[in-house]
Amino acid sequence: MAEEDYLADLIKKVKKAKEEEMNTAKAPKKAEQGAKVPKEIEDLKKGKVSKPEAMPVPEAEPAAIAEAKAAAEADAKIVAEAETKSVQKKVPELPPEEEIVKEDDEKKKSTVEKELETAHEKKLIEKYSNVKIYSVPGKPLPFYVVPVARPTKQEKAVINTIKEAATRLIAITPYKVRDVEQRRNIYRQRVMEILRNSPELHIPERRFAFYAESVIREMVGYGIIDPLVVDDNLEEIMVIGAKKPVYLFHRKYEMMSSNIEFYSDKEIIDLINRIARHVGRRVDISSPLLDARMPDGSRVNATIPPATVEGATLTIRKFRKEPYTIIDLIKNGTLSSEAAAFLWLCVDGLGAKPANMLISGGTGSGKTTLLNCLASFIPDTERVVSIEDTAELALPLKHWVRMEARPPGLEGKGELTLDVLTKNSLRMRPDRIIVGEVRHDEAFTLFTALNTGHDGCLGTIHANSPQETIIRVTSPPMNVPEVMLAGLDIIIIEHKIHDRRKGTIRRITEIAEVSGVLLKHAQTQTIFMRDPVKDELERTNIPIKFLKILQDFTGLSNKAVNENWKQRQVYLEKLCKQGVKGMEEFKKKTQDFSHRGN
Repeated sequence: MAEEDYLADLIKKVKKAKEEEMNTAKAPKKAEQGAKVPKEIEDLKKGKVSKPEAMPVPEAEPAAIAEAKAAAEADAKIVAEAETKSVQKKVPELPPEEEIVKEDDEKKKSTVEKELETAHEKKLIEKYSNVKIYSVPGKPLPFYVVPVARPTKQEKAVINTIKEAATRLIAITPYKVRDVEQRRNIYRQRVMEILRNSPELHIPERRFAFYAESVIREMVGYGIIDPLVVDDNLEEIMVIGAKKPVYLFHRKYEMMSSNIEFYSDKEIIDLINRIARHVGRRVDISSPLLDARMPDGSRVNATIPPATVEGATLTIRKFRKEPYTIIDLIKNGTLSSEAAAFLWLCVDGLGAKPANMLISGGTGSGKTTLLNCLASFIPDTERVVSIEDTAELALPLKHWVRMEARPPGLEGKGELTLDVLTKNSLRMRPDRIIVGEVRHDEAFTLFTALNTGHDGCLGTIHANSPQETIIRVTSPPMNVPEVMLAGLDIIIIEHKIHDRRKGTIRRITEIAEVSGVLLKHAQTQTIFMRDPVKDELERTNIPIKFLKILQDFTGLSNKAVNENWKQRQVYLEKLCKQGVKGMEEFKKKTQDFSHRGN
């Protein structure tokens, strides 16, 4: 009943707003005809008089008394209507659809749309869903074009009213429904109900979908950039300011500009504030930075002035719905099947002695993706605790505890650093610890764990070579004593390379072992090195120390360990030929291989 009452009030409000607009339009004509309206009645209509006053009438005039009573009742009715008048925003009457289309056509077009219109030649290089990607000769970046709904002022007013009704009538808390599509479907269904039950809005049924999608984008989506967020082919969405194209990093075509633009800085800030509320944060002048994770796993970074001089910015890093497996990396040429089998052997450790490994590389080189792939080799029998600054890992593990750092609150309290979380993880009886990005004091705690029996630990670090990794770990701000490097077995180097033949590629360029620590001369020995001419990761002639460690812990001969390595390589090549896709299917097959004891 409450929902029906509110909907009825909403319809009355719209109807009353239209009547008042019509009265306002007729008022000049009445003035021209010389019609006079009593000041008291005008005040009553405007809601200025709280209570009508009855006029004293002489007792000797009964007809006048009756007339005064009728006038008082009419005035009282006007006052009652004025008292129940909503203080909320009125919804103006929609103009004819032809006028809306005409106004849309006359609206200012985006920079990309103008360039495409004036281009003498343009080539459609790919089309999927509603997306079109063009290349224009002489332009350094491709153009990403997607249909953009730009409501008129009248349509925005209706959208705001429907959004207000939906906010009151939909009892569900949006972000308690973790599945994005399910959340959208719930809101779409309720908004369509509101539209069907509101004929007084005079919205044609063919326009229901437009208004429903517009309301959903504003309530549970990302506004104007919503079509970009749902495109799984995009890796990064970059808003750099108002009246500038939104830049995108496409998984296939890399950097490109889009036809989507924000018309004002306020629109960007409103979107940032909406995102901040969803994650329980606040962005203002005193705290102009936001680094957070959305419920769908996307990583969001936002800035507002004074942090950024020319206005607000927003960067959204999207992660694949289906994470890469080591099979995908082999097919992409990131590493060879031989190196992949060796890393599988290191993570698995033949069930006896897993290796402790660090993945090094620059920003965007694929460290987190490789970490995900290696973690898929961890047996289901083990307990894993992961610690990240911003949770990005998507591990196919059953016994997995995720921990995430948190910045201090508005009062400067409540901060959870990676170091604190890493220390706490040691009290959780983990079989393995995974640190998303080693940067500060947590390095000492992690290496303490490596030297106290926590084998098979993984982490990422920013460095460009094995020796640089050693220097960074042992220097401020990490300050790990050199003697503690004895717990580290393998360093993997990965780079993002701009190849003149293949474009931007990600490659593991080196795999090295750490040695000489107990002799007080820590050094690295490269056991795999990339050949840039062949674009292949090849085995070097340096003996692998870790294979000898496996022999000591398993009792197997050198021949048996190498044979196991070879069998894993053949098995991975077989899975490549079979076209195995999906992390769950891949993990099941590799676990079955390990359980067979091969």
